Amino acid sequence: MRAVFIQGAEEHPEAFCYQVNGSCPRTVHTLGIQLVIYLACAAGMLIIVLGNLFVAFAVSYFKALHTPTNFLLLSLALADMFLGLLVLPLSTIRSVESCWFFGDFLCRLHTYLDTLFCLTSIFHLCFISIDRHCAICDPLLYPSKFTVRVALRYILAGWGVPATYTSFFLYTNVVETRLSQWLEEMPCVGSCQLLLNKFWGWLNFPLFFVPCLIMISLYVKIFVVATRQAQQITTLSNSLAGAAKHERKAAKTLGIAVGIYLLCWLPFTIDTMVDSLLHFITPPLVFDIFIWFAYFNSACNPIIYVFSYRWFRKALKLTLSQKLFSPQTRTVDLYQE
Repeated sequence: MRAVFIQGAEEHPEAFCYQVNGSCPRTVHTLGIQLVIYLACAAGMLIIVLGNLFVAFAVSYFKALHTPTNFLLLSLALADMFLGLLVLPLSTIRSVESCWFFGDFLCRLHTYLDTLFCLTSIFHLCFISIDRHCAICDPLLYPSKFTVRVALRYILAGWGVPATYTSFFLYTNVVETRLSQWLEEMPCVGSCQLLLNKFWGWLNFPLFFVPCLIMISLYVKIFVVATRQAQQITTLSNSLAGAAKHERKAAKTLGIAVGIYLLCWLPFTIDTMVDSLLHFITPPLVFDIFIWFAYFNSACNPIIYVFSYRWFRKALKLTLSQKLFSPQTRTVDLYQE
């Protein structure tokens, strides 16, 4: 939430978070508008949590899905699910009430988890792009080159690097002691803006765009190679042609996921960078729209899988039926036509 130091809270208490001088200004909504926003956010959180929970369950439960790529999808789903479960409830209250009522400890923890899960998502999408690049461009060496052990290393890096990076800035005094020249005025009472400085916006810019550039370049190459393979498919045997078609479809689906990720996160990332140059002039409502548009990405991947993956739809049907408790269900071939 954007914060401006305001005095006079005691004169108009309904317009401020707390009845003290220096309190943050508060946007007061009617009860009807508040109810609509709460219901919309609750519906979004439900989709995020249940959708990604099912992805995690399906990959964990069905043995046919125990592949390096799907383990990366499982870890990505966990990051999105935890975002909806641990971060968005407090973000909803902050957006509707225009204030932070939960104290400094939860403010720091909330900011940490928010940044951790969002960075983990983009790291995993980048690693999945590398996986698809290997599968399409080097199919003969792919089974030995991208193993489950390699996928687990990528998962460890996808969680470890964001966790270390975020801890460094949020749980050390490096910002206050060594980056004080970048700090803006202190946040007002009732905000949760721990990193209100120009350096943070510019530091997050490459963390977003470097993985994005890697993903875009890899998918451009994948598209070129896949197009060439499609032209040569008549010369392949039926089994090789089927495998090539399966890999191209998987790459296309994950390419759509990457494209939607860029669409959702680009406005917020650019605004954060530009806003740091213009002394944080973005109105709180606009900032909330950008951040919730970015949060919406966490609900997109399960929806994409429903329309793109036959195995996902079959796993969903089995999970919602009584066949889930059958001993043979766990070993069923979900890829069989």
